[in-house]
Amino acid sequence: MSPRATNLLRQLGIGSATALVISNMIGTGILTTSGFLAGQLGSAQLVLLVWIAGAICALVGAFCYSELGVNFPSSGGEYVYLTEAYGPTWGFMTGWISFFAGFSAPIAAAALAFSYYLGHFFSALRLESAWAVIGSGAWELKLGAAQALASAIIVLFTLINCLGIRRTARVQNVLTSLKIFIILAFLVTGFAFGDGSWDNFSHPAVRTSVTPVFWQFFLSLFYIYVAYSGWNAATYVAEELKHPARTLPWSLTYGTAMVAALFIALNVLFIYAVPLDEMKGVVAVGALAARHLFGPAVAGIFSAAMALSLLATVNAEVTIGPRVYYAMAKNGAFFKVAAKVDPRWHTPVIAILCQGVCSILMTVSPFLNLLLYIGLLLNFFAVLSVGSLFVFRRRPGWQKLGVVSFAYPLLPAFFVAVGIWMTILGVMLRPAISAAAVLTVAAGAAVYHFRLRKV
Repeated sequence: MSPRATNLLRQLGIGSATALVISNMIGTGILTTSGFLAGQLGSAQLVLLVWIAGAICALVGAFCYSELGVNFPSSGGEYVYLTEAYGPTWGFMTGWISFFAGFSAPIAAAALAFSYYLGHFFSALRLESAWAVIGSGAWELKLGAAQALASAIIVLFTLINCLGIRRTARVQNVLTSLKIFIILAFLVTGFAFGDGSWDNFSHPAVRTSVTPVFWQFFLSLFYIYVAYSGWNAATYVAEELKHPARTLPWSLTYGTAMVAALFIALNVLFIYAVPLDEMKGVVAVGALAARHLFGPAVAGIFSAAMALSLLATVNAEVTIGPRVYYAMAKNGAFFKVAAKVDPRWHTPVIAILCQGVCSILMTVSPFLNLLLYIGLLLNFFAVLSVGSLFVFRRRPGWQKLGVVSFAYPLLPAFFVAVGIWMTILGVMLRPAISAAAVLTVAAGAAVYHFRLRKV
């Protein structure tokens, strides 16, 4: 690269990096998943236990990624780790998957969830109120007001992100602070003044799943894994972090631990507010809980607030994704235009715009299909990344973190074992979505071997 080339700047501290982690994690999962868990598990104790198990997995992953990030303090996350561990083909594949399943699909899902929560006020925005439905089952596509609003939100944050990381970080910090305030206000007022009952914890629900509860627990953990995704967010902007050796581990740990505590507390409140049997299958479980706690009028306020909190998730994911494509393109492993940094705003504008277009196209996919597609692919590549520690730790000069070294190789082995099991379960759960995931991987392999490898 020419000495005069425009590069990314190290401008983000622990606060901004932690905000990115929090905003990426707190999104569609916590606001949409618990209603499905209620029917699958039928027990309040098991619902809470599966969220705790997910928190443990996320923290273990954050610890392992911290060691990887300290040794490779450059933007790109898994792309950097897999390239160094397994070669350029795997590095390209994780970047390709990040474009589709890591960021474009989650951006679309968060924007759709925003529309769904506003559907409390405008029925046309509900996901089922589509103007047109094309196809059926796993291949169903929907067009409607929800998709139009979600697309408009994506356009807005795509343009904001083109105008500089400092401006984007200020927007992100405000939205993240607002998101945390909304959740804390919901928790405090719900427990202090809400009309709930602790008896709900002792009343089981009739299960909607015929799978034995022991195996269903692990099947349900797949959805929790998707809900906790985002704990690795700060690794994608490592090249823009001040003092990355200190900032990265602390931001990952702080962000993941804070979100885990909030998720568990929110689920306690959901069950306190709503009998498990009534919660079954409800997507907007936060709005349902607010209605039980405060009545319809106040529930509308919280529904709007929860919708607003999802904007922080959209912005964080729009910010992080292009840094992966930038890092790849800069190393010749992606399309060259993705490495172009605007000389005025110091942002990878082309990468940001391409991601925005892909996200808009993905808003036509059914909501739950997006979540499963995301989880299948991200889980697989996170397992490969954590597994790379077994390769790197044999290299001289490798910086080892104490938390990972404790009882080594217990932590990375635990994460890899759970991740492999989740991949198997994902294929068993939805073979059609698994096929879409495989096609995405195959397309990436074809692009790399027939185009980029020859460049």
